[in-house]
Amino acid sequence: MRIGVSTSVVQRGQTGVGQYVFALLRALLPQSTQHEFVLFVLKEDLALFDFASQKMRIVSVPERFRPPVKNILWHQTHLPKLAGQNQLDLLHVPSYRRLLWPRPCPLVGTIHDLAPFHVASKYDWKRMFYGRVVARTLAQRQDAIIAISENTARDVRRFFGVSSTRTTVIHNGIDHERFFPGDRDAAKTVVAKRFGLEGPFLLYVARLEHPAKNHVRLIAAFDKFKTAAGSDWRLVLGGSDWHGAEVIHAAIQRARFAADIRTLGFVPDATLPDLYRAAVAFVYPSLYEGFGLPPVEAMACGCPVIASTRGALGEVVGEAAAILEPEEVDSIAEQIKIVATDQKTRERLRLAGLARARKFDWKVTAEATMQVYERVRR
Repeated sequence: MRIGVSTSVVQRGQTGVGQYVFALLRALLPQSTQHEFVLFVLKEDLALFDFASQKMRIVSVPERFRPPVKNILWHQTHLPKLAGQNQLDLLHVPSYRRLLWPRPCPLVGTIHDLAPFHVASKYDWKRMFYGRVVARTLAQRQDAIIAISENTARDVRRFFGVSSTRTTVIHNGIDHERFFPGDRDAAKTVVAKRFGLEGPFLLYVARLEHPAKNHVRLIAAFDKFKTAAGSDWRLVLGGSDWHGAEVIHAAIQRARFAADIRTLGFVPDATLPDLYRAAVAFVYPSLYEGFGLPPVEAMACGCPVIASTRGALGEVVGEAAAILEPEEVDSIAEQIKIVATDQKTRERLRLAGLARARKFDWKVTAEATMQVYERVRR
């Protein structure tokens, strides 16, 4: 079987969708002995796919097609022709924003979340319209939809009108060779050297996006916690600037304990596991997630997790996290206080998190994805 995969949505590897694409393709590498994979990759992203270049065929896409509108048009005009030229048996587009209208071969799409239906002002009005209206029609043209959670699958049926017979739930996985408890003291040394971080800190890894990722309320809750506890804890925010990042930076500047809040920007893959291991706790107050990989990655590294249950987060973290109400600053602050001051709670969450994280594995995700490919191919 000759399988095409569009990868232009990786956005230089700095988003959750990008991590999904890389992790899935790595897990599919063993399948390259039986099947041929053709990856369509933007020119400046080619180096990011070096891990696959010996086993999967890579077709370079000119950089002029990187901007969102041009990229959408490329998917609707150039990619169908490339699918025909490469005689693809199926084409997988791992983002609902790039799903095809033409059907040059069987089509598989991954939908990570339908956040535009849940978070007001998540994007500008043009992207909100595309995500709510245009993408709905495109989703109905696909032969199969992969939803990364039961929550997303329900949304696909409800908002896009795609039947359950064409929707398959396949959870994201964890790379357990990267994310594991490890040596916490060694991790603290690495983090101190790399970021200058010493002493206890609370970690949040998510792109700096407002309002969806809820940084502003977290910053207010951190101020409240510090005021009451008088502790030396710091709040560390890892993630690239995104839509609304200026609001988050302004909130940090206004914060009473601004000196104890650090923004790291995008955290490289090699450093991320040590950051999880070095943190005393991980907090994830997002207003909506189609899955939520960072809490599970933190759990796999032995870091206690405090999380919202919005969207698919409740489905993902189960009972292995301390639960907060993301729209209530007092709730966020209270959960931070409990986890910060109660070692027994941290140990309970650590053990529960390790057990929970073992339920997610990219190898299982890849096997289930291949089953969708084979079903569509028939």
